[in-house]
Amino acid sequence: MTLFLYGADSYRSKEKLDEITGHYKKIHKSALNLIYLDATKTSFFDFYHRVKTYSMFAETKLVILKNVFSNKKFQEDFLEKVKSLEKVKNVVVIYENSEIDQRLKLCKTLTKECKSQEFVLLDTKNVKIWAVKEFKKNKARINSDALDALVAHVGNDLWRLSNEIKKLRDFRAGAVIKKEDVQLLVTPNIETDIFKTIDALAQKNKKQAMALLQKHIDNGDNPLYLLSMIGYQFRNLLVVKELAEKGLMYASIVKKSGLHPFVVKKTYFQCRQFTFEELKNIYRNIFKTDSDIKVGNIKAETALDLFVSQI
Repeated sequence: MTLFLYGADSYRSKEKLDEITGHYKKIHKSALNLIYLDATKTSFFDFYHRVKTYSMFAETKLVILKNVFSNKKFQEDFLEKVKSLEKVKNVVVIYENSEIDQRLKLCKTLTKECKSQEFVLLDTKNVKIWAVKEFKKNKARINSDALDALVAHVGNDLWRLSNEIKKLRDFRAGAVIKKEDVQLLVTPNIETDIFKTIDALAQKNKKQAMALLQKHIDNGDNPLYLLSMIGYQFRNLLVVKELAEKGLMYASIVKKSGLHPFVVKKTYFQCRQFTFEELKNIYRNIFKTDSDIKVGNIKAETALDLFVSQI
């Protein structure tokens, strides 16, 4: 049997993987036949041999296979054997801890032939539901205003949200967590809103983009700093777009670009919403806007509004 776990929400996919391996360890105490393989570090032949070979103790093997979509040759070999893997009694979990291109043939085949589960990033409503459960799990209490502030500060990064919940729990030591506690201990994630702003721009939703930028300005963020953040993100979009159009896969883009894997993961799919020419024009406009502000040709806030309106 083959299970396929994938999606942008690596926190919940990792939880699911831990649930599967935890259940296996309860049944098979020694865990001698729990095998972890990385497709970037092993051949398909080695992987396939391990799956097809049965344990001398008659135990079912559990093989966790990571990074299949970072190895093109491995994908090609895998496609030829997908159906035969379903016939073996050993269990294979194909685990991808980032978003993948669902147009790829292997992705389509796995979702069709195997049991699969996609973990998409949660929207604000479901992040709050998740956070409430997490607070209960940590035996902590939070009021609604504080919860709203926490989610607004952190966004849907459940890895960070989980850590912030533990930090707030320890700080209040059993007392109800209030909005003031969140404002004191949790740093707003400006990058989250910048990504939202770029998403809004890509969708030509200028009203939303302006509202997001205005929220930062109202919170005291410097317009030039906001523009520099936007410039940084669009530079990354240009780099990833160029490499992706050359046919490079995720792992190769990470290596060639020198960007952090997390940045490439978030940027890879976002850049598909722009043409390469659009990205170059926007990036040039950012430099012009920055120059106009610094020489005093235009007020910073007005320049940001104008920049957004011209996209």
